[in-house]
Amino acid sequence: MSANIELENFAVATDIEASLLQRGLLYCGVDEAGAGPLCGDVVAAAVILDPNKPIPELTDSKKLSEKKRERLFDIIREQALDFCIARATVEEIDSINILNARMLAMSRAVAGLTLPCEHVLVDGNRLPDLDIEATAIIKGDALVAAISAASVLAKVHRDREMLILDKEYPGYGFAKHKGYGTASHLEALATLGPCAIHRRSYAPVKALLTDI
Repeated sequence: MSANIELENFAVATDIEASLLQRGLLYCGVDEAGAGPLCGDVVAAAVILDPNKPIPELTDSKKLSEKKRERLFDIIREQALDFCIARATVEEIDSINILNARMLAMSRAVAGLTLPCEHVLVDGNRLPDLDIEATAIIKGDALVAAISAASVLAKVHRDREMLILDKEYPGYGFAKHKGYGTASHLEALATLGPCAIHRRSYAPVKALLTDI
């Protein structure tokens, strides 16, 4: 990162961001999407924003409309200095539990960055296993632009995958509920039984499996 960053053009919401920018350190924001659904991979993203190209509308992806998330997805990919989208699979979720799978997906996202990231800002109160310094920020997806950007990339990428999976596994309504345990999803699950992308370790799915 260039040392001559125009800080007045960059929306700094936290002291740690200001400190990193003033020290000229390249940092990324990291977040994940898909911890709650009953099916599909958990997806994480790491994003290094360009401090001289702020994206004012960034905030927690859950507070944005689907239309705005889709638009920001393209803007982030175009304007960010670097980004990586990674995942932990359904099989990994069932094997190591969702918390560890979330951490694994986030560490993979950071590892996949091309630029030499020097600090990682992570949404929440836990840190994934990383080889570089990191800071966990509670509600970071609403406070730190880079984390907000990561939350948008992860959310949109995963939602788009669920649209594809809806065609591969018709009848469950994945395109509508994105895998969350809605009444319609639970009804379809009871009628059709679990499919290949359902998380066997999650209670509503596990209860329907005859081999557990």
